[in-house]
Amino acid sequence: MAALERIPPLVVASFLPHSLCALVIKYESVIHEFDPYFNYRVTQFLSKNGIYEFWNWFDDRTWYPLGRVIGGTVYPGLTLTAGTIWWVLNSLNIPLSVETVCVFTAPVFSAFASWATYLLTKGSGAGLTAAALLAMVPSYISRSVAGSYDNEAVAIFALIFTFYLYIKTLNTGSLFYATLNAIAYFYMVCSWGGYTFIINLIPMHVLLCIVTGRYSPRLYIAYAPLVVLGTLLAALVPVVGFNAVLTSEHFASFLVFIIIHVVALVYYIKGILSPKMFKVAVTLVVSIGLVVCLIVVAVLVALVASSPTGGWSGRSLSLLDPTYASKYIQIIASVSEHQPPTWPSYFMDINACFSPLSDASSFVVLYIVMSVYFSGVMVRLMLVLAPAACIMSGIALSQAFDVFTASIKYQLGEMSNSKDDVKEKISTNNETKDDASSAKGEKVAKERPSKKGKKKEREPADKPSVKSKIAKKKALVLPLEASIVALLLLIMLGAFYVIHCVWAAAEAYSVPSIVLTSQSHDGLHVFDDFRESYAWLSHNTDVDDKLASWWDYGYQTTAMANRTVIVDNNTWNNTHIATVGTAMSSPEKAAWEIFNSLDVKYVLVVFGGIDLNINKFLWMVRIGGGVFPHIKEADYLRDGQYRIDSEATPTILNCLCTGTNLSCKFVETDGKGYDWVRRTEIVKKNFKLTHFEEVFTSHHWMVRIYKLKPQKNRIRGKGKKLKLKTSTGFSKTAKKNPWM
Repeated sequence: MAALERIPPLVVASFLPHSLCALVIKYESVIHEFDPYFNYRVTQFLSKNGIYEFWNWFDDRTWYPLGRVIGGTVYPGLTLTAGTIWWVLNSLNIPLSVETVCVFTAPVFSAFASWATYLLTKGSGAGLTAAALLAMVPSYISRSVAGSYDNEAVAIFALIFTFYLYIKTLNTGSLFYATLNAIAYFYMVCSWGGYTFIINLIPMHVLLCIVTGRYSPRLYIAYAPLVVLGTLLAALVPVVGFNAVLTSEHFASFLVFIIIHVVALVYYIKGILSPKMFKVAVTLVVSIGLVVCLIVVAVLVALVASSPTGGWSGRSLSLLDPTYASKYIQIIASVSEHQPPTWPSYFMDINACFSPLSDASSFVVLYIVMSVYFSGVMVRLMLVLAPAACIMSGIALSQAFDVFTASIKYQLGEMSNSKDDVKEKISTNNETKDDASSAKGEKVAKERPSKKGKKKEREPADKPSVKSKIAKKKALVLPLEASIVALLLLIMLGAFYVIHCVWAAAEAYSVPSIVLTSQSHDGLHVFDDFRESYAWLSHNTDVDDKLASWWDYGYQTTAMANRTVIVDNNTWNNTHIATVGTAMSSPEKAAWEIFNSLDVKYVLVVFGGIDLNINKFLWMVRIGGGVFPHIKEADYLRDGQYRIDSEATPTILNCLCTGTNLSCKFVETDGKGYDWVRRTEIVKKNFKLTHFEEVFTSHHWMVRIYKLKPQKNRIRGKGKKLKLKTSTGFSKTAKKNPWM
C-alpha cells in the first residue's frame, strides 16, 4: 500500500516537467536555437530515407567544397529516438509531422529524467522532492523546453538513469542490472559526447571504495561488466569508434579495471589460504599487478606521446585547464556555452539550496563535487550539475520537513498527554485506599516473585537502547512555535522557487533565437527577420548557390533555406572557419578574392544597430589570425577595445564585416548613423562597396545579404602597358593573395 500511495505524487512529479516545458510555446511550434536545426534536418532525412541511407549519407550542402559524412560524425541517439517515435506514432495511425515530434521530444524526456531522479534519490520523500525540483530547475528547462531539439534533451535522462542502474547494481550485486547499466551507458554514448563524464566518475568512485576498504563482490559486478560491455558497445557508435580505447578520456576506466581485478584476486586468495601462505601469495600478486600496471602505463604513455594534445580532445583539455582554449583553440573559446559562468548563473539556473547531507552515499557526494568543478569551468555543464543539486536539495528539504512535522506532532502529543495526566491525578485522589487483605496479598507477592516477574524486572536493564532511542528522538524535537515558523518558511521557500522557475521558463527560455522580441512603451515587438531572410534565399537564389556567413548561422541556413554553406556550427575544420574569418576581417577586394575562390555567390551578415556581427568580430579576427599570421588583432584595437566611432582604427573601418553592415542607406535609418548597441555615432557613414552589392535587407534591418559582383573583363592591351612599365623600371610587383 505504501508503494501504491507514492504513485500519484510520482505521476504528478513526472507530468510537471512535461507541462512546464510545453507551456513555453508562445508563438508557434518551432525549433529553437541553432544546433537543433541540424538535428531536425537529419531526422527529416532519416524518416524519409531510412536507417541505412542515414549511416551512409554524405551531405554536400555543408562545408563546401569539403562536405561532411553525417552518419560518421553525429551522435545518433537523439535522431534515432525521435525517428523511432515518429515511426511508431504513424504506424498507429497518429499522423504527426516530423517537426512536431522533434519539438516535443525534449518535454517527454524531461518527464523520464524526473522519474529517473526519483529512483536515484534514496527515500520516497526525498525522491519526490528531488524529482519535483528537477522538473522546474531553470538549468534543465533551458534544454528541455518544447523546441529545444538538442542532444542534451535525451542525454540528461540517460545520464541519471545510468547512475541509478550503477547504484542499483552496487546494492544488489545483480548481473541483470549490470547488463542494463551497460545498455544505458551505450544509449548515453549514442546521445552526447558528455558520456566521458560517466566513464570517469564511476572509476573514481570505485577507486574511492577500494582505498577506503569498502571493496565487495557487488562493487566488482557493478564495475567490471560496465567497462567490458560498455566499451564494446561504445565502439559500435561510428562517431566514437576506436576512440573508446585510444583516447585519454577512457584510460582511467582501464587502469581502475586492472586495480579492481588485483584487489579481487587478493580477497579471493585470502579466503582459501592460511595467513602465512596468504602473505606470500599477496606479495606475488601485488608484484605481478605492479608489473602489469607499469606495462599498461608505458603503453598509454607511448600512445599519449604520439598525440600533440596528449590524447585529449580540445574540449576535455579546456575542462582540465580553463585557459587552454583561449590560448590554443579560439574556435572553442568563441562558443558562448563554453565560457565560465558567473555566480548569478548558479542562482538563476540552479536556484537550489546546498544543505549539509548526512545520509548521502559517497557516489552522490563525488558526483556533486565533480559537477560543481566542471560547471565552474564551462557554463554548459550546469546541465550536469542540476540533477546533483536537486538530489542533494531533495534529501535536505525532505529531512528538514520530517524534523519539523515530527516536532509539531510530538509537541501536540505532549500537550494532550499532560491534560490526560491531570485528569488521571484528580480521579486517583478521589479513590479510596485498598483494603488490608489486598495489601497483604501484594506483600506476599513481593516476597515470592515469580520467574515471570523477575523477567519483567530485568527488561529495563536488558534494553537500554530503547531509552537511548527515545532520548535521541527527543533531542531532535524543536519547540512548537519554532517548528511552525520553520515549516512556513520552508513552504515559502518552495513557493518562491516555483515562481522563479515558472518566470525563467516563460521569459528566459520561451523565445527561440530565430524569433526575437523586445518590450517597449507601445507593447511587445516581434522580430522575425531571420526566417524572412531564409525564405528570401529559398525563393530568390538558385539551389546550387553557395552562401558564406559566420558559422553560427550555418545550421539554420541549410535547414531553412536549403542552400549550400561554407561553414556551420559543427566547427570540425578550424582552417575553413579561419578562412571565412579572414575574409570578414580583410578589405573588400581581398575578401572578394577569398569568397570567389570558394565559389561563394552570396554573403549573409547580421546588421549593426541590433546584433551587429562586430559583436562576434573579435572571434573572426582571433580565429583568422590563428591560422593566417597577417591578421593581427592589435591592428583592430584602440586602447584594447573594438571601436567604430571616431577612435576606430583604419583597419577595422575598411574591413568587409564593417562595410557590409554599415553600407547602403545605413545613415537613412535615423539620419545620424547611430549604433544603438554601443551607444555611439559611426565615424565612417558613407561606405561604398565596389565588389559586393546589396540584394536584401530584412524588415527590421537585422539581416543583410550581399551578392558578389562578377569579375570585370580585362582591358585589351593591359599586358603591353605592364610590359612597357617593366622596361622603364616603374613596374609594381603583384600583390600576394592575403589569405594564402
